[in-house]
Amino acid sequence: MSSLTNVLEYREKPIYLWRMEQVEIFKALSNKTRLQILSWLKDPEFNFPEQVHAGYEAGVCVGQIQQKAGLTQSTVSEYLSTLQRAGLVTASRVGQWTYYKRNEAAFAELSKLIQTDI
Repeated sequence: MSSLTNVLEYREKPIYLWRMEQVEIFKALSNKTRLQILSWLKDPEFNFPEQVHAGYEAGVCVGQIQQKAGLTQSTVSEYLSTLQRAGLVTASRVGQWTYYKRNEAAFAELSKLIQTDI
């Protein structure tokens, strides 16, 4: 079950499970670089113009994100995995490459959660 599904169905679960999922989402958002990555992915055409030849349908190649962040591949991969586990980004494989994009539905649900329950 995806994290987004977990967020969407939180009212059907025991309150402690719902709170644990909230904690994971807010932990993912608690890092400056992860926030920057999410910001970049909000407008990939502007922030990753060098990928224009491959398009943006699948998202942004992890190599492009790593280059822009100026961090090691393992650090960027860990950050992206954290964001994916929280349901804030989705990943897709195209050949040997992994592409990431924001999960806008998760952000809409997070916004609702903040406005109504927090």
